[in-house]
Amino acid sequence: MIRINDETPDEVLQTIKIGDLVTDGFSKTSLVERIETTDDGLYKIYEFHLITGRVIKTKR
Repeated sequence: MIRINDETPDEVLQTIKIGDLVTDGFSKTSLVERIETTDDGLYKIYEFHLITGRVIKTKR
């Protein structure tokens, strides 16, 4: 299980793939269904969509 929070290194975030078990450490723990990455010019935003319908979002 991979914990995703503000301290998770960029290298770890880039290795997460569909089907991996992830958690935010609180209430969101599930398998990754879809991954979206966007760049707003200031931050790279990672959105991990879980099979439960929840989303874990972090930016770097």
